[in-house]
Amino acid sequence: MSLRRISVHVDEPDPGTFYWVLMEEGDDASQWVEHSSSAHPYKAWRQALTEGCLALMSLAEDDRYGPRTRAEDEDASPVGVPAA
Repeated sequence: MSLRRISVHVDEPDPGTFYWVLMEEGDDASQWVEHSSSAHPYKAWRQALTEGCLALMSLAEDDRYGPRTRAEDEDASPVGVPAA
């Protein structure tokens, strides 16, 4: 299992209205896609950032290692090839 590349940032679509946003690296290292965002605004940037960090940490099954991808079964048959 490898560590997922997820970032957190704060968006301010209107003055004084802050939302946390989690972005995850896509198939290409230069591509980032939105993973999730806050459902409601926060009145302070710091509060939105703190809640975003908590959302990111909640993705980890074990907080010692962070959010992980599931490893592929290297012994599995390739797509389209029947198992022997």
